[in-house]
Amino acid sequence: MPSEDQRVHLSRRKLRTAGIVGGAVVVLTVVTGIVMRENGNATLREWTDAQAIPTVAVAAPNLKPPSGALTLPGRIEAYYRAPIFARVSGYLKNWYVDIGAPVKSGQLLAEIDAPDLDQQLLQARADLANAEAASKLSAATLKRRQSLLASNFVSLQEIDERTADLSSKDAQVKAAQANVDRLQALAAYKRVEAPFDGVVTERNTDVGALINGGTGAGLAMFVVSDVRKLRVYVNVPQSYLASIKVGSTAQISVPEYPGRKFPGTVETSALAVDVNSGTTRMQLTLDNSGGELRPGAYADVTLSLSGDVRPMSIPASALIFDQNGLRVATVDPEDRIRFKKVTIARDLGRDIEIATGLSADDRIVTTPADGVVDGDQVRIAGAKPKDGEKKTSNAQ
Repeated sequence: MPSEDQRVHLSRRKLRTAGIVGGAVVVLTVVTGIVMRENGNATLREWTDAQAIPTVAVAAPNLKPPSGALTLPGRIEAYYRAPIFARVSGYLKNWYVDIGAPVKSGQLLAEIDAPDLDQQLLQARADLANAEAASKLSAATLKRRQSLLASNFVSLQEIDERTADLSSKDAQVKAAQANVDRLQALAAYKRVEAPFDGVVTERNTDVGALINGGTGAGLAMFVVSDVRKLRVYVNVPQSYLASIKVGSTAQISVPEYPGRKFPGTVETSALAVDVNSGTTRMQLTLDNSGGELRPGAYADVTLSLSGDVRPMSIPASALIFDQNGLRVATVDPEDRIRFKKVTIARDLGRDIEIATGLSADDRIVTTPADGVVDGDQVRIAGAKPKDGEKKTSNAQ
């Protein structure tokens, strides 16, 4: 049987062993807690970083089947349009036609009272008469001197002087006659006449109004337009230029005649692309012998297309319009935002037909968030997560 000392020694050894085991357990627990907390913090950081990357929905541009027609807004103008300004200054004596009146070429539209011009013409005629009298006197003098030359009563020097004087007087007559002709031609402009057959579309003057002639500034007295034939101007997107030929047919419709089409023909093209709009202006001709259409009116122009043109459209919500112009947000292969400037061919409501700026393989952000900038990292909605995203998802 163990002695008392042996029992005490054994008890102390058990206590030391238990203390060591307990301390190891405590240390292990503390280390495990720290490791778990660090792993949790790292997981939280990864999750937070992942949540900071916005998720966007993307779609490819919609390529429609080849279309045989393109409808664009246009503007109707008179084939000939003449703003008529006064050539002489004075006061309007009378006017004879009002807006909407048909006129013939040379028809009197108004008369101008120009007393200053009348007095200038009278003075010019008097100057002409004076010059003619001086010329006749010089010619008679020269003739008499020439008759006395044989008797040596006059010298050759005097004959030469008289000849030169007659030439000078004749030149003065011609100058005075030219001045009279000029003022007479100017006085003819007191009668304001129509330059061609047409319709008076504007009248901006009245009896007694002060007329400032020869400036061409301000409002015209009258505007005469030939509306028997009309021009229609339309801006065609660059992507359609190769499919619209000069001489091709078109259909024009206007709001006042719903359901009715007026045939037109592509007459000419500007042959240049506007750098601001990416379009080319084309001119169509339209017969208006019935007088149903009006200059200045809005029209829808349906142009016939040749070739295999496939219009490209995107959702209207994808457009961004700000200080940088009209743009679309796309996603590059590295899932970063890239902005592209675009031009619109047609606004179809929910969809927008794009003329230039996009390609068929672009990934378009259908609803870009406010504040997104070029180069931002994004996540594609519904796309297969990458390796880093898998780990984050498993850690959660």
